[in-house]
Amino acid sequence: MLSTTERTRLNRAKHKARTDRTDLYDLLDAGSVCHLGVVVNGAPMVVPTGYGRIGDTLYLHGSTGARSLRAGGEVCVTVTLVDGLVLARSAFNHSLNHRSAMVYGVPRVVEDQEEALAAMRALTEQFAPGRWDEVRPPSAKELAATRVLALPLEEASVKVRTGPPSGDGADLELAVWAGVVPIRQVFGEPEPDPGLAPGTAVPEHVVRLSDPRP
Repeated sequence: MLSTTERTRLNRAKHKARTDRTDLYDLLDAGSVCHLGVVVNGAPMVVPTGYGRIGDTLYLHGSTGARSLRAGGEVCVTVTLVDGLVLARSAFNHSLNHRSAMVYGVPRVVEDQEEALAAMRALTEQFAPGRWDEVRPPSAKELAATRVLALPLEEASVKVRTGPPSGDGADLELAVWAGVVPIRQVFGEPEPDPGLAPGTAVPEHVVRLSDPRP
């Protein structure tokens, strides 16, 4: 079960809350970009960044010079997946079908090289499962230039909205189309790097992204 704190408890639309920890894992594993919220020099900063998950830990990375990764203190990380436009009969009831997660915590800087490599693997696999085994691993110089943060998934909330638009009895009599327009993310055909050596085939793990059939 997910922890419940004053910051993660939904005060409105409580029926949208999900308390099963697997809902958090599934949402994080389905995404590719999170938004990292920090305070830098007394001002808020929100930075989109890649991430990876290993068990109950979320890993973030970037340049050692990145202000967002050097701020220290508590952070807030969010991930949102939009599943549909909810078009209601009234402007007030328009909404989005979505899944979202919010995580609070104080991340630690990963100093251990083995953990840093495991985090980099998780980050790479988040984008394309199977990719890590195909590519050159980070060099010692590249690792030294990379700052990796480990954020425990202890204080987190998950919110999910599904279904058709809401509206009262008067709205239902309006001659206005209402419903849901689904949104789906799909991968297109891989576009090769112009610098590829002739005859370099598209690897199977990349093919699976655009054609995920077993």
